[in-house]
Amino acid sequence: MSGRTADLAHQVLDLVAGATGGAAEAEATVASSTLALTRFANSYIHQNVADTANRVRLRLYLDGRTASSSTTVATPEGLRALVERTVTAARLRPVDSGWPGLTPPTQPTGEGNYDPATAEASPADRAAVVRAFVDAADGLSTAGYCRTSGGVVVYANSAGHSLTARFTSAAADAIARTASSDGVARTAVVSLRDVDGAALGARAAAKARSGAEPGDLPAGRYEVVLEPSAVGDILAFQAIFGYNARAVIEGRSFVALGEQQFDPAITLADGPLGPAAVGVPFDAEGTPRRPLELARAGVAAALTHDRRTARALDAESTGHAVVGGERVGAVAHHLSLRPGEGADLVADVERGLLVSDFWYTRVLDPRTLVVTGLTRNGVWLVEDGKIVRPVRNLRFTQSYAEAFAPGAVLGVGAQAESIPHIWIDAAATVAPPVRLANWNFTGGAAG
Repeated sequence: MSGRTADLAHQVLDLVAGATGGAAEAEATVASSTLALTRFANSYIHQNVADTANRVRLRLYLDGRTASSSTTVATPEGLRALVERTVTAARLRPVDSGWPGLTPPTQPTGEGNYDPATAEASPADRAAVVRAFVDAADGLSTAGYCRTSGGVVVYANSAGHSLTARFTSAAADAIARTASSDGVARTAVVSLRDVDGAALGARAAAKARSGAEPGDLPAGRYEVVLEPSAVGDILAFQAIFGYNARAVIEGRSFVALGEQQFDPAITLADGPLGPAAVGVPFDAEGTPRRPLELARAGVAAALTHDRRTARALDAESTGHAVVGGERVGAVAHHLSLRPGEGADLVADVERGLLVSDFWYTRVLDPRTLVVTGLTRNGVWLVEDGKIVRPVRNLRFTQSYAEAFAPGAVLGVGAQAESIPHIWIDAAATVAPPVRLANWNFTGGAAG
């Protein structure tokens, strides 16, 4: 597969050279991959789907202008059409004064994590995970999915740089349900064999049963213990709206490098390498990824750069370019919050809430990272270190930056979980639970 994929990338570059007389700088990325999904509801599998394709993306710089396009038609005719429309688009675009040039030949930092059994997983393999989840839920209604993906990605450019990587990922995300509550469990890993459907099902069912018949709670500020999924939401928003160098350049980021903006308990990194890393070890511009510490003991330590923002700030690309980065900037999506020493964060809560999950989260003010959203899949009132009763879902309006401010973090759990990234399929966030001094709940889920 990798040889055929590399051939496609170089065919595109040859076609660009022929169409422009060698006047264009060009890069081609080809991903030959399969994404397969087994979805279930009411404890029955109702859908198995799989998509296998070659996805070819071309970006070029011609006469001071840039354009990009993509196709899944990887035939000679399809590649010629891709080049023709991209060249035509470039000649119609405005001048791109921020073009940073192509990534020069650079040593790779890894080849990706690949498990053949996951890449070739069958519907029956995923169904076995679902069966284990349903059985462990012990009679509760269940719903969710088990997903596998895998393939090879090749990057090549006209500056002579090329990289190849293989990857696989497996994820499960599902709920168990009573008449009045849901409990969730999820995981994202490199290999399907590491997805324990029985453990996930048992956890989801226990949470659903403990959340049954929830009661109301007045709006207000409460101490909270956030489980890893809720923490992952905070980290993803901080990555795109905070540590993103373009957000800093445009004056819409809360990050101030070198300042003690967060509690000393907070050390946040982007960890794209290592045996547990999900995804490809180079970015959309072909820059090899490396570990990057974004915050160290509460001090903002680094920004994520692509080649454009690196040029603007006289820095180096950190390997975080994404497709469309000229608009959105460079984004980390292998986030990892360092665990602490908290064995039982709930035990020290005098009065507060245990929160399983956030959803429908939307930014109200990017500069202060004020976000509004809802709780989901379980909220419980905690008094004197014990869970006393379940609570109905609540709406919140809270600064995701201030949530981690000095003195606001009362504990970080000792055990981190690898969970699916909230926006990106082949990526995972590694997060422990976190205990925070307060969270601003503004009302019930109805408003």
